[in-house]
This record gives sequence, structure tokens and C-alpha cells, in this order.
Amino acid sequence: MDDWLVLQLADATFPSGGFAHSGGLEAAMACGALEPAGALERWLHDALWQAGHLTLPFVAAAHDAPEQVVALDRAHDAALRNVVLNQASRAQGRAHLEACVRSLETPELRDLRDRARGGSQHLAPVFGASLAVLGVDRDATLRLHLHSVVRGLVSAAVRLSLAGPAEGQSMHARAATTLDAVLNSCADLDVSMQTQTSPLHDLLAGGHTLLDSRLFAS
Repeated sequence: MDDWLVLQLADATFPSGGFAHSGGLEAAMACGALEPAGALERWLHDALWQAGHLTLPFVAAAHDAPEQVVALDRAHDAALRNVVLNQASRAQGRAHLEACVRSLETPELRDLRDRARGGSQHLAPVFGASLAVLGVDRDATLRLHLHSVVRGLVSAAVRLSLAGPAEGQSMHARAATTLDAVLNSCADLDVSMQTQTSPLHDLLAGGHTLLDSRLFAS
């Protein structure tokens, strides 16, 4: 595994398009769901458990068998019934794969992109498959996926003025315990076991397109 590559993929400057989305945080703010003390941090931790049960199994399965990316993509599409989150996942998956192809320029990535075009290119399976063909090991891939969840939500919270930069980084640091727990519990979940653990997140995120004004795409 190339440690420098992992750091590059984890960096906020890697143009994968993740920061265009708030993960439902903007809609939750508009509904007043983040006003009680501690609500933002609870949202962050619940989002990590949801990622562990809903998306991490597809990241892992695609890393284990990147040649099955289209089949896994179709299964993930069937699991994401929320239209807003489904569209966001497609947009992020395509952006991630295109950024990898353009930035890293390997024949294996181009082949993966061509194969993935047979499906919707959801982020979780595309992410797992792309890191597999880049030679990033399974554990690092799963950690990187969960890290991107925290990083995206913290960034969205700061941009929405729900937290200052230092406060956001403090929440990110405190999430380490949850990150370890999610990884230990969900790293080996089969895709047949994927599930929705935070229905309130799903419900609020679905209302994003109804907001009068929006900073984020979802």
C-alpha cells in the first residue's frame, strides 16, 4: 500500500466533489433539529453508525471483488430509496471516479470507469473498487470511507455556521471512539445485512429539495 496515496485521497483538496453535499445537515438545520445542545455531535455519531450499516458493506464488498462493481452498484441503488440521497450518491461516485482517473491516470482505473458506466456509479461500490485497483488495502479503504463521512459533515457544519473551525475539529477528534466502534462492528457485514439505522436522518435529508434556499446540493 502507498501511504502517500492514502494521504492524497484523504486530503480535502482531492477533487472528488464530496463538499458539495451536507449529508442532510442543511435540511436538519432548517427544521430546527440541530438546535438542542449536543444535537450536532449526536447527528455526527448517528451518521457514522448509519454509514457503517448502509454504505460500508458495499465499500468492503467492492474492494473484495472490484469486478463485481456493477452488480453491487445495482444492489446499492435498490437500497437507497431516498431520492435525494440516491442522487447525491450517484453524483459523488461519478465525481470520485472521474477525479481518480484524471489525477492518477492508470489503465486499471480507466477500465473500472468504463465497466462502472454499466450502472449508476454510486459512491460506496465505486469507492471500494477504485481503491482496490489502486492497491490500497481493505482496512485503509474502510477507514478512509468513514473518515470522509466525518470530514464532510464537519466541513458542512462549519460552512453552515453550526460550529467554528476549532469546534468542528474537536468534534472530529472526539468521534474517534465511534469510528473505531463502527469499524469493528461493521467491517465484515455482508451487503445482505445493510440497513437504515437513523430513519430521522433519512427523513430530513429527503426534504432538502424543498428548502427555499440551499447552500449544498443535498
